[in-house]
Amino acid sequence: MAFWLTDTRAGQTTGLMTRFDPVYWTVDFPRPMMAAVTTLAADALRVDAVFYNRNDLAGLIWESADRHDHPLLRYDMVRDYRACRLSFRWRSAGVLALDAVNGPVLTIEGRDAGGRARSWYVRLWNYARGTPEDARVTIDFATLDGGFVLPGERDPVWAGDIDRMFVSLVAPGYDAAGGALAQPVEAWVELSDIACDGAGAMVTIGDVVLPEHDLRIASGYDDSYHLTPERLLRNMLQLGYRGAIVHYVGMSHYFRLKGGMVEGALNVACAAWHRDFAARAKRLGYELIWSLSYELFDAHCPAAWKQRAADGSPALTGWVPPSTLLSPSNAAAMAYLRGIALAFVAIGAAAGLTPRFQVGEPWWWVLPDGRPCLYDDSATAAFAPVAVASVRGALSEAQRATLDRAGAALAASTAALVAAVKTAAPGCVTYLLAYLPTVLDIAAPEVRRMNLPTGWVAPAFDVLQLEDYDWVTGGDTAASVRGAAEATRRLGYRPAQQEYLAGFVLHGADRGQWRAIVTAAGAAQARGVAGVYLWALPQVLRDGLVYWQEEDAVDAFDDVMFPLALGREVEVTPTFSTGVTTSAGGRETRRAGWAEARTRYDVGPGVRSEADVAALLAFFRARMGAARGFRLRDPFDWRATDETIGTGDGATRHFALVRRYGAATRRITRPVAGSVRVTVAGVATSAFTLSAGGIVTLDTAPAAGAAVAASFDFDVPVRFAEDQLSVTRATYLAGAAPSVPLIEVREA
Repeated sequence: MAFWLTDTRAGQTTGLMTRFDPVYWTVDFPRPMMAAVTTLAADALRVDAVFYNRNDLAGLIWESADRHDHPLLRYDMVRDYRACRLSFRWRSAGVLALDAVNGPVLTIEGRDAGGRARSWYVRLWNYARGTPEDARVTIDFATLDGGFVLPGERDPVWAGDIDRMFVSLVAPGYDAAGGALAQPVEAWVELSDIACDGAGAMVTIGDVVLPEHDLRIASGYDDSYHLTPERLLRNMLQLGYRGAIVHYVGMSHYFRLKGGMVEGALNVACAAWHRDFAARAKRLGYELIWSLSYELFDAHCPAAWKQRAADGSPALTGWVPPSTLLSPSNAAAMAYLRGIALAFVAIGAAAGLTPRFQVGEPWWWVLPDGRPCLYDDSATAAFAPVAVASVRGALSEAQRATLDRAGAALAASTAALVAAVKTAAPGCVTYLLAYLPTVLDIAAPEVRRMNLPTGWVAPAFDVLQLEDYDWVTGGDTAASVRGAAEATRRLGYRPAQQEYLAGFVLHGADRGQWRAIVTAAGAAQARGVAGVYLWALPQVLRDGLVYWQEEDAVDAFDDVMFPLALGREVEVTPTFSTGVTTSAGGRETRRAGWAEARTRYDVGPGVRSEADVAALLAFFRARMGAARGFRLRDPFDWRATDETIGTGDGATRHFALVRRYGAATRRITRPVAGSVRVTVAGVATSAFTLSAGGIVTLDTAPAAGAAVAASFDFDVPVRFAEDQLSVTRATYLAGAAPSVPLIEVREA
């Protein structure tokens, strides 16, 4: 598995795009209103919107800089529009018409000829021919004027340095002072026959097409509602992702509102966007897995639906503004979820897609201080929970029974949700997504009773999907292995009935975490899961991740021993890289290029018979010369005793094996299985896991100041130093040892 993180194109394939291409417009607006932009044809787009307040305003946006696409697929930034002329047909309903006060205005943000930041406000009606709701609009940026009434309020636009421009859309009754509209207003705008001509009409755009590979992609509507579905799918397709797409429908943008609270239907913008998304996915050969969670935007969630702690505190996530969690025991909340699930599955069915539905991360929330949210009125009535002050640590029998009853209620709610979907869409493939670092939290071992209930045992769902990104990005490989094994054991889904979601990177500054994520994806594939998805597309695009499947799909290291006994005749040569500068007066300045020695070996003296020659040649061919590494036992240095590998701080659990040579330290990445012994503060412990790369993970973080030490045998990772090996029978019969040079592989 190979990947690359890129910020810009550097000689990759490009094409040409006409400015104002419908695919690349976006929308923005204040919550709770909703708007979505879709493409109708190569020269047409449509905005669907719903307005709830008198001051709601949606913007249809064109940006000079492409902030949304993958770096290899972005269009070039060109801020000078003076040689462009834009024209389109405008049709609308439900928004203020072109001729109205506060009607559609093209706001242009940039700088004037002197470089001073400013904005211009171009009333579209001044450049329209036709009726206020069906007109031809022509904008020549070389001779463009802002202002409401022309020529009296003429404000010449200097279009040589524009950042972005947007068309404002508001509902009848617009009032900047705000206040709720008497009824929600559903509206639409279509721009068709979009054309841009002139010397500046064309812009270069990245047009890389990566080969299809073995990873799939996940995404979410809350992150991508402002983009056209065609734009999203172009990125997926040209970055090589195929098969099924896990599409999280979100928690904040899909619902209709009534009196500020959700009601059981999709808003008009969301429905239009997803119809277009599903139809295009079908045409491109994708499948869609509709993912619906128990999470909902807190501000619009009815109070009775929320999970609550014993003191009545609602379950609130750490997002800003926060979301909340729906109580699995609340009949109205669960009926709402079933209605939403059916609406999305119906959209997919109408597009001809195989019905696929995921229940995403259903759980009882636990507050940061460990209090479980099991005490809303419906939960109290359903299973009479006893007091649980914290789920961390030991619990009484009555408390464990409470968690079991909560788990049964959760499983019953997901069963009802799945049954409703399967009734409406027979043959629907159902998925359960579980987030292991929460449901298998080592600090709260009883939480699995309520959040990984036995009511989910196979075949409750067709596919079990697992994700564990906190463990992965934190380097806790041992927890990932242990968690997958525990989920498999507890729920009974074979690896072939499982899928894995790898990711994600929350902040762009942490983009280096993709290395661990791609490695985890490979580990899941090696475990035999049916599919692996990267979570999620917005982060892939932001961080410039390029993934490809290496030819022959071979590992760079074979975890096997060199086949010949070396004996003490082997040549061992530790080497350093030291730069020495000698001055005219004879003084030296030395610079050490490496912190650790890199050892070279010549194992030729170990070849003692024709059988050894045959074994060596076969081993060399199997390693493809220098291409693949392997283990070598250094006859002079292969055992470490009571090596200090770290000091406790009360939080750290991961410690790397090392071998010390005075002040010099050598990382050990290939310990011998079963040989590792660990002590904490001088006391032997077996409460640890050894992970790949020689990482010891203690079950419990050692106390501050406690010395952590290890004793172990180890091998050296090496490779053949050359891609050719010369061994002749005549050499062997003459008693001369062939030269078989090896070189240490630096793995950490």
